[in-house]
Amino acid sequence: QVQLVESGGALVQAGGSLRLSCAASGRTFSNYAMGWFRQAPGKEREFVVGISRSGSMTYYADSVKDRFTISRDNAKNTVYLQMNNLKPEDTAVYYCAAGGRVGRTDSMYNYWGQGTQVTVSS
Repeated sequence: QVQLVESGGALVQAGGSLRLSCAASGRTFSNYAMGWFRQAPGKEREFVVGISRSGSMTYYADSVKDRFTISRDNAKNTVYLQMNNLKPEDTAVYYCAAGGRVGRTDSMYNYWGQGTQVTVSS
């Protein structure tokens, strides 16, 4: 079992930045690929970014490429999401997830955090 706890969500103005963190516990963090997903009100959950177990491979949704950066620190059991140039359409609950392989679909991830709210005002 892996427990994931996100933090860092906030209200920010358009053009601003935020860094989300996801702290993992329970099993060897480096054994898991990690992903960030988000869900806006009235919309389905969507993939944002994923990172492989070593951190050598990353995958981004087109909507966040060049604005968001995922990283991980396996020594600290934490994955980060640096979000720059935020837009109102980035407003959502952001979830981190852990799975055996990095991928773009939520079915590839077995463990999920409770989510953190990001609100971007125009």
